[in-house]
Amino acid sequence: MAKLNKRVVDAADLRSADYFIWDDELPGFGLRVFESGKRSYVVQYRAAGRTRRFTIGFHGAWTPETARREARILLGRVAQGDNPAEERHLDSRAMTIKELCERYLKDTENGLILGKGRRPKKASTLIIDKSRIHRHIIPLLGTRRVKDIGQSDVNRFIRDVISGKTRADIKTKLHGRAIVRGGAGTAARAAGLLGGIFTYAIEHGVIERNPVHGVRKPADRVKKRRLSEHEYRQLGAILRRLANDERFGTSVSIIQLLALTGCRRGEVVKLKWDELDAENSCLRLSDSKEGASIRPVGLPVLDLLDPLRSQEGNPFVFPGTEEGKALIGFPKYWKKLFKGTDFENITPHVLRHSFASIANDLGFTEATIAALMGHSRGTITSRYIHAIDTALIMAADTVAGYIRGLLNGVEFKRRSYALDRASREAALALLFDQQVRPAENIEGRIAA
Repeated sequence: MAKLNKRVVDAADLRSADYFIWDDELPGFGLRVFESGKRSYVVQYRAAGRTRRFTIGFHGAWTPETARREARILLGRVAQGDNPAEERHLDSRAMTIKELCERYLKDTENGLILGKGRRPKKASTLIIDKSRIHRHIIPLLGTRRVKDIGQSDVNRFIRDVISGKTRADIKTKLHGRAIVRGGAGTAARAAGLLGGIFTYAIEHGVIERNPVHGVRKPADRVKKRRLSEHEYRQLGAILRRLANDERFGTSVSIIQLLALTGCRRGEVVKLKWDELDAENSCLRLSDSKEGASIRPVGLPVLDLLDPLRSQEGNPFVFPGTEEGKALIGFPKYWKKLFKGTDFENITPHVLRHSFASIANDLGFTEATIAALMGHSRGTITSRYIHAIDTALIMAADTVAGYIRGLLNGVEFKRRSYALDRASREAALALLFDQQVRPAENIEGRIAA
């Protein structure tokens, strides 16, 4: 026992084993002298019936005076019921970002993480989440403790993804590759997922605030590409030329249906016959991005699908080579079909965006277009099409008829609804003209 000061600490002799010198003025404060000659300041106390020892730090980095002040603070906390040694132990084992992501993915796989519409995340969304976690979040933040991440770390994460720090070319399957490029759009979406993961951490008591909140994410690149009327006519010419090619026949039909409905690629490729309600002119999709969804479709769609019924026996409208399954590899067929053409660099989603743009050009409201395309706010939730939805079916007829006309090479004189009385009366008379069947010559009637 001695008052620990610089003279006592420096004079401590070396022994064949570690030993302690305890301060005689502050009980519990001491100096540990190692066999190697190193010295460290410690605090010893009892908590929960056990003797615990807390290391303040090595002599040199700490002086006897600064170590004594720290010891008083620690012993004061002990008197209030704290346990500094246990807290440090738990702190050293604090959850890392990698561990948090693994828990998040496991709960997502078990349907415990809700996505759009408060439904469990879809399998396709989980695949994308896994990719962003394993390609960007874990490589850049995986070893960091969750509670240590602040807004500056999130900002750095975004900058690193934009600059391509996580860029990689990874072999995935026997002949597969995953090319990770980074960029502003990737950074924005990865940061959005990271924010969702931190929200999950808050819900489970890991942290108290979300460090992604308040961080300015880069603006994602808005996809504005749409087909012009001239491009629609070019597309129609390509599809007519390849329609009888047995390699592309099914793909041509898929592309036509994408153009006439504005549906997503997966919704068309995996469309089943029992999802087609021809009597009520709609598709009753059992599983879309928004969940179950009903889409009004125009007569040109029914005209396109009717001849394909001869292929029934397979539940899918567009069967693949394997019995009972849908066509596989449509993206590859798409690339081959348009290779060397003006459409080489567009994606199937351009057809969806173009459908919405044509509907807008024809004067339909945002709510109508949303319902036609199955956006969450416009999805029809009723089990049957009621009278109010007749307007949507007429809208689907108009948009699909206009697009079919473009694909067939028609050049329309006008594309907006005439509001003058004479034109409206003529259109009304045409609507009730019993000599013209609704399913016939729709493009010509729209042009008129």
